[in-house]
Amino acid sequence: MADWMNETDLVHGQSWRVKLKMERVLYQGRSPFQNAVVFDNRFYGRVLALDGIVQTTEADEFFYHEALVHTPLFAHGRVRRVLIIGGGDGGALEEVLKHPGIESVTLVELDQLVIDLAKRYLTKICGRAFEDPRLKLVIGDGVGFVADCRDSFDAILIDSTDPTGIDPENSDGGAPAGPGLMLFGAAFYGACKDRLEPGGLLVTQNAVPFVETAALTTPVRNLRAHFAQVACYRATVPSFYGGEMVFTLASDDDGLGRVPRETLEARFREAGIQTRYYTTEVHLGAFALPPYLAELMA
Repeated sequence: MADWMNETDLVHGQSWRVKLKMERVLYQGRSPFQNAVVFDNRFYGRVLALDGIVQTTEADEFFYHEALVHTPLFAHGRVRRVLIIGGGDGGALEEVLKHPGIESVTLVELDQLVIDLAKRYLTKICGRAFEDPRLKLVIGDGVGFVADCRDSFDAILIDSTDPTGIDPENSDGGAPAGPGLMLFGAAFYGACKDRLEPGGLLVTQNAVPFVETAALTTPVRNLRAHFAQVACYRATVPSFYGGEMVFTLASDDDGLGRVPRETLEARFREAGIQTRYYTTEVHLGAFALPPYLAELMA
């Protein structure tokens, strides 16, 4: 009989639980940083979970990775050098490398195990991205890398695990701090800004704010301490409990959150990228926030 993976609410007193059937477990173990499991599920295909939380699945990874990557890169329009913090599954890396103007991508992943698992089990997500000569792969702490780095980038994408433990005094009980927590702090965002070219942008993933409010409100507050413009946009990721994922785009260029349709269409057409989630219409609509999110942003 197949086992089940339990994804449990760590913020609100374990008030909900989601179960995914593990039809076949391909890997189960622990690195120095986190527990990891890779398994097959009849609906989602191959699944990667870290510390009991689904990170990506073959079936719906394109929702997340296309929103994370194409929305900011087409908004900017001239990205050549990209820094990805996290993203060890390779999905964001693969999408970035599809843009014809990309000259180099630096990917900083804390946990070598995640990359090893992606290259062995998740090739439908990462493809051959880790073999691309434009990639500079760094195994290490993203906060320390940014602090010591002297290179500059047009775009920095924070593709981390969820900020487990963020701002626990403002949640219903809090949770143990996860390995990605420091990537949502004001000091880190300030260091990222120092590494951006003029007109550059930073994008963070802010989990599912309906489930974990502080995962959006705290980073937005911290980003506003350093960037003139901070805008949220949405994507629905079916395998993430709560559904509506929010990303935050921060820059000193006040036009990046409202690029004209004609400009986006021209950039998308010129790039010639085949997508399953991203379109210019989805891009524009993603920045339209329902009242509950606008209230959190305020």
